[in-house]
Amino acid sequence: MKLSRIAAFSSSLLLGAVLALTGAGQAQAAQSAAAVDYVALGDSYSSGVGAGAYIGSSGNCLRTNRAYPALWAAAHSPSSFAFTACSGARTSDVIANQLGPVTSATDLVSISIGGNDAGFADVMTTCVLQSESTCVARVAEARRYVDTTLPGRLDSVYSAIRSRASAAHVVVLGYPRFYKLGGNCLTGLTEGERAAINGGADYLNAAVAKRAADHGFTFADVAPGFTGHEICSGSAWLHSVNWLNITESYHPTASGQSGGYLPALSRAV
Repeated sequence: MKLSRIAAFSSSLLLGAVLALTGAGQAQAAQSAAAVDYVALGDSYSSGVGAGAYIGSSGNCLRTNRAYPALWAAAHSPSSFAFTACSGARTSDVIANQLGPVTSATDLVSISIGGNDAGFADVMTTCVLQSESTCVARVAEARRYVDTTLPGRLDSVYSAIRSRASAAHVVVLGYPRFYKLGGNCLTGLTEGERAAINGGADYLNAAVAKRAADHGFTFADVAPGFTGHEICSGSAWLHSVNWLNITESYHPTASGQSGGYLPALSRAV
């Protein structure tokens, strides 16, 4: 059976230590990396909302070269890189608008998706503007959606990717916990609201990871990378409410993309 180019890339990394002793390691790694065709799909966490310096031609999708897919591509120089992730995307948007570059030649696909389907923006709006009990109830509603509806929608996206790129290595990235509990925030949400939101993120990640595994995809958990860099940590890699650019609220900063998301993708590849 013919090995895919992404498998050859992984094998070359194992061989690299030996080749380095003969001075051939760097050339071998460069040659293998250049053989990878990479497509980056997903929502605002993949397009890079919150990291700034948005690419004008990306319009409302708000893609940026500070986002983890572009950072990975810049570091590894794949033979091709297609970046179709888009702010606000749901599972149906990925299927309708983002899969064009995914073909039988694709070796690597990355994606973050599911948060908008589960009502991420409405959950945060409810929790910021309304009572703790209303916030907790809205998170519980989102969890019910994750139980009943989201798995089928994720299946549709994952099946569509696999049908177009049967040999690609697919990395599904999750979402960070937003808050450091017991942190240094003296105003804003209550501790109960913060705990409910963190629990909702964990619940969503578990569901996404399960569906990814069932399709033979790799789940990359970003929550550990953001530990110590949550909102209220004093060294946050996430925006809190950004009244000057509300779209960036509760999204990773440039440091969150480079320090949280990029390492998670790199380990998974």
